[in-house]
Amino acid sequence: MSDSLTSKRPYLLRALHEWMTDNNETPLLVVDAAHAGVQAPGEYAEQGKLILNVSYSATSSLLIGNDAVTFSARFNGRPMNLLVPIDAVMAVYGRESGEGMVFSVAEDEVAVTGDSTAADSVPKPPKTGRPQLKVVK
Repeated sequence: MSDSLTSKRPYLLRALHEWMTDNNETPLLVVDAAHAGVQAPGEYAEQGKLILNVSYSATSSLLIGNDAVTFSARFNGRPMNLLVPIDAVMAVYGRESGEGMVFSVAEDEVAVTGDSTAADSVPKPPKTGRPQLKVVK
């Protein structure tokens, strides 16, 4: 990725959050609980991942910024301020339909999926040479 370009991840995350909200979906974030800088209740992590409800009804002061997602929420009745670095967001999907997007480790690669269990990796496009087109039947 060019040094002059900013990350696409926060822009895609904001757009999908808005789309899910407009369509009465509950937006859920899949977060890498072990990622440096994550400030969230680790006791709710399963297999190293946190599933966080980021709907407006479940959060207060939600901000999806270019560097982090921040909000306040209650866990077991206990209020908590959360901070999730953008790079720690592994996926966003709607609870009701499972539609959303999976982000790979290489931040400029994403996969759109209708299945929230989609793989975390996306095939890498060729880095050199001319573009290639394939006929799909």
